[in-house]
Amino acid sequence: MTAQRHAVVLLSGGLDSATVLAIAGDDGFTLHALTFDYGQRHRHELDCAATVAKASGAVHHVLKLDHAAFRGSALTDGPEVPVDRSEDAMSDGIPVTYVPARNTIMLSHALGYAEHVGSRDIFVGVNAVDYSGYPDCRPAFIEAFQSLANLATKAGVEGDSFRVHAPLQHMNKSEIIQRGCALGVDYGLTSTCYQPAADGTPCMRCDACALRARGFREAGVIDPLIGHQTAGEQD
Repeated sequence: MTAQRHAVVLLSGGLDSATVLAIAGDDGFTLHALTFDYGQRHRHELDCAATVAKASGAVHHVLKLDHAAFRGSALTDGPEVPVDRSEDAMSDGIPVTYVPARNTIMLSHALGYAEHVGSRDIFVGVNAVDYSGYPDCRPAFIEAFQSLANLATKAGVEGDSFRVHAPLQHMNKSEIIQRGCALGVDYGLTSTCYQPAADGTPCMRCDACALRARGFREAGVIDPLIGHQTAGEQD
């Protein structure tokens, strides 16, 4: 009998993390999804994460972190979320939507949880192609964290190594969407916008909305969140 394989997946409720959850499930893992409440303004994504986790059959945990650790970002209590930026502007430097050490902190929690439940596989939806300049989305960061995981844990020291999976790392947004659609991901359950309306309607002006819209357009797929528009109209 094949031993049950467990994966811990960081699930924000966004497009990328929903795709990664589906990839881990397709790989045959029993899914444990971790969502973090860190004081984000776009709190609609927390509801989306719960919905996505339920649809996938994942065990879902929401961890509330000390909001004070994440102050100063446009995604928490800092300046306003930038809107209507060109792609050149999005890729120029680290934006005000950067959240201090967010992926490091979240992956550290995932590592502790993974060792506890006997998982050696952690999945994260970072991307180094269509992203807004975040340093903790780069391949070098993922490699460094995996090395840390195997140096800092009992399991790692004893040779039961951890692997940090970043399957979207070298995919553009349209490729991610195509992969997710092939796996049956319902992107209508997700939230990408940095400043959605109270009912979750995306602003269509922030960097995240712009990248999502371009991805669906290039994939030739209609975004179910904006189903009344055609793919070519999502600009």
